[in-house]
Amino acid sequence: MASAAPEGGAQSIDNIKLESLSLSEGIRDAPVCIIVLGMAGSGKTTFTRSLIEHAQTQFNPYVVNLDPACREVPYAAHIDIRDTVNYKEVMKQYQLGPNGGIVTALNMFTTKMPKFVELIRRAGERGHKWCIIDTPGQIEVFTWSASGNIITEGLATMFPTIIVYVMDVVRSACPTTFMSNMLYACSILYKTRLPFLVALNKIDLKDCSFVQEWMTDFEAYQEALESETSFVNNLTRTMSLTLDTFYENLTTCGVSSTTGVGFSQLLKHLLDSVNEYERDYKPVYEKMRLQRLAQEQEAAPALDPKIQSEGVALPLGLDLSDAPHNTGSNVFLVGADMKPEPMEPDEQESDVKRDTEDQNFHRFVQNHVTATQTKHVKLQQEAEKAAQT
Repeated sequence: MASAAPEGGAQSIDNIKLESLSLSEGIRDAPVCIIVLGMAGSGKTTFTRSLIEHAQTQFNPYVVNLDPACREVPYAAHIDIRDTVNYKEVMKQYQLGPNGGIVTALNMFTTKMPKFVELIRRAGERGHKWCIIDTPGQIEVFTWSASGNIITEGLATMFPTIIVYVMDVVRSACPTTFMSNMLYACSILYKTRLPFLVALNKIDLKDCSFVQEWMTDFEAYQEALESETSFVNNLTRTMSLTLDTFYENLTTCGVSSTTGVGFSQLLKHLLDSVNEYERDYKPVYEKMRLQRLAQEQEAAPALDPKIQSEGVALPLGLDLSDAPHNTGSNVFLVGADMKPEPMEPDEQESDVKRDTEDQNFHRFVQNHVTATQTKHVKLQQEAEKAAQT
């Protein structure tokens, strides 16, 4: 895909000055970055769309899609990783599977992290109060990868950042699945060290009151476990004793991404999370920023007195060097004020492997049906012969 041509030369992404990402400037007030996480099938993308719709008037959200494997998204994204990295080409060139392709695509995206952060900073200056970030469906690919850690900490160092964990209420009706969600939530909370909000999604299909009861009433959850007979219940019961004090204090909100129920309350919780970041988390990141500045100054070589008096810009703490030679010409970002060139559909692109698997599957089914019919006919003939004798 060719690089997009900006409307004005001054707004070109290539003109971004990396000095503006100096750590010495501190954390900005806007935009507030909201990172949406959740297990596969929990409804993150639909949740993101509804959140954008409900926040549009008051917060004018800046939207980022970081899922390179999705075919389409139900919202207009200002920055889309699919415009940055070709997911299928990554899999082919590096001979990777689906998850490996997503991780590698995210790694390539983070090579342009300074420009990504600069685009968000410019969005805040243009009046975007929120930046909503949709992540890949495979939650572990983002939360436990180096690229996901760089993106999360890089944003938290520059802007107020909140984590929204989308939880599927329907699947969580099973006590063991509920505990799996709580384990994920616990690990993400302590790993990111950021304000954490649990969105209980799909309440239009099932009421979320039982989840909130399990989170606040340990005995109610134990009673639900008694009705389960699976072998994993012993482990779940033991873990529930440990995690009870953790998730009983989590902020939760029931929402329906399809009907929009509960999003007005969710927006209030998000504003409370912003205040929580300012009160409890910002001092921590400010301390980390000052420590990093001190380390940079100690490691910096002796400079000319004139340069020392004028000050030296410090980077975000990331490697600002260009991407490797095999990705540098193929990685770029498209901002809100840049119109990407339309891509011609590739009619020759076909998944030969998938077609072969489908043919083999249908052949197997047909052979199985034929063998069953033959066996049935043979048994019927034998029964007729036995009846005649």
